[in-house]
Amino acid sequence: MKKKVTKIGVLTSGGDAPGMNAAIRAVVRTGNYYGLEVFGIVRGYQGMIDNDMYKMENRSVANIIQRGGTILKTARCKEFFEPEGRKKAYENLKKLGINGLVVIGGDGSFRGAQKFSSEFDIPCIGLPGTIDKDMAGTDFTIGFDTAVNTAVEAIDKIRDTADAHDRLFIIEVMGRDSGYIALHSGVATGAENILIPEHKTDIEELISSLQEKEKRKKLVNLLVVAEGDDFGGGNEVAKLVKQKLPNADIKVCILGHIQRGGAPSCLDRLIASRLGYAAVETLIQGDKVNTMIGIVNNQLHYTPLDQAVKETQTIDPEWLKIVKILAS
Repeated sequence: MKKKVTKIGVLTSGGDAPGMNAAIRAVVRTGNYYGLEVFGIVRGYQGMIDNDMYKMENRSVANIIQRGGTILKTARCKEFFEPEGRKKAYENLKKLGINGLVVIGGDGSFRGAQKFSSEFDIPCIGLPGTIDKDMAGTDFTIGFDTAVNTAVEAIDKIRDTADAHDRLFIIEVMGRDSGYIALHSGVATGAENILIPEHKTDIEELISSLQEKEKRKKLVNLLVVAEGDDFGGGNEVAKLVKQKLPNADIKVCILGHIQRGGAPSCLDRLIASRLGYAAVETLIQGDKVNTMIGIVNNQLHYTPLDQAVKETQTIDPEWLKIVKILAS
């Protein structure tokens, strides 16, 4: 017989992403609507180990849907990797009577949830909260839309300066292992080339393309580079290009953590709200627990946690063809 979930813990883990607060709000208010007690766990798995948890009411999440970051904070927790750490976390949850968990984060967070749920009798639901959009089993991740729009806004402004000075701008965006922010922002801003971790960069082809555009007097050139590109990010790419094009006026702009912050977009607020609501409904029903809930073709989609941590969303090669054609 399935155990009835009566008390839910909610935490955010890993890198922060705009929309996490909207997801927390949805979990708390849906839980309270159904008469459940909801506890906020501060600083992710570290808060479970440190017993840093508190009961949340509807008023606890008032006026947060528009805020970036996460009111529950987030932290990396090496102690949770060890069996002793997870046992301590479990004992703290049991003291409070928490018998269901909602984990908002990325693949590292889900590895922790999957391990924890396999060892103890607390069902977990994962919600994909990551600006990288690299989780398989969902078309959207909480935070990606805001992050990519932040990058687009910045790159549009840089284009104005590039045009005024006839410069080549190399813009580094976030994406240590995933090129989605680079790909989407690059296509949306008309970048001449986009360098991503998933595709090996042919530096000679890149130089040849820039030289050809130089001959055509195409003076405004933008290269968007994911930080995890195989050449090492914006500064390293700039050095290589400068060696081959010594007369080029090259500037590098690293957008960095500006992409993580700021008010979440409408889309991120909607995704987060829908997923937070679905997490509580799923814990109550009890038949699809220990899953990551995503959205595929505008429908809720459930992926077992052990599968979610093994798969990543791949980039369709056709996008690279689109980039090449539109930048010609």
